[in-house]
Amino acid sequence: MEDPLRLFSYFLVYILIFFLILVLRYFLAAGLFYHHYYIKNKEKFQSKKLSKRPYKKGQLKKEIKWSLISSIIFAITGSLLFFLYKHGYTQIYVEFSINDLWYFPFSLVVVLLIHETYYYWIHRWMHSPSIYRRVHKVHHDSLTPSPWTAFSFHPWEAVMEALILPIILISIPLHFSAVVFYLMFMTISSVINHLDIEIYSEKLQKSFFGKVFIGATHHHFHHSEFNTNYGLYFTFWDQWMNTESDKMKDKSV
Repeated sequence: MEDPLRLFSYFLVYILIFFLILVLRYFLAAGLFYHHYYIKNKEKFQSKKLSKRPYKKGQLKKEIKWSLISSIIFAITGSLLFFLYKHGYTQIYVEFSINDLWYFPFSLVVVLLIHETYYYWIHRWMHSPSIYRRVHKVHHDSLTPSPWTAFSFHPWEAVMEALILPIILISIPLHFSAVVFYLMFMTISSVINHLDIEIYSEKLQKSFFGKVFIGATHHHFHHSEFNTNYGLYFTFWDQWMNTESDKMKDKSV
């Protein structure tokens, strides 16, 4: 039996490593989008901002602070999953076979649909008045979202956000590269949705893609209306449950 103190030391090291990776991922994704749309090309995109109200004083610093706290929680989750993976308790595999030519994309679609369903209903629950004040208000303090809002969560919300990953990785066989792709897609999607500038063209928004996938416009209305557009990646739950904003019909701001 391994020394508990040694195991704990390894666990702390894993947490630090995962934390650094998560922070790097956050600053790269949010930072690149913020630099491109709000600094380098500010004059070009300023008129395309979806929200008319300016950022609150000190908002971006608070978002980064909460995101760093969220990253600690995500790092703890990642370390636990790494421990489970090393002891054979997850469904992650590394060898690529001919079957993965069809299973790889299929598994990603299944994972995204599961995550979407989990998030939609958890998100609606977090908008219950008593839960909202204690858990979700931190995120909605950003009335005008920014790329830095993507992971700005209260610790309890970060815990609920993190829970879906162990559920998925313990239950569904996934190639390691599919896990990496899923995590990167999650990050970039969240940054784009909080960009407050619609990067998809009008033609694309009116296409099948635009009707199915969520972009900055869809999530902008969630932050401005609070009780609409609860989806994460896709619009179907909002459409089925009649929680999609009426303004999405013509995408007017």
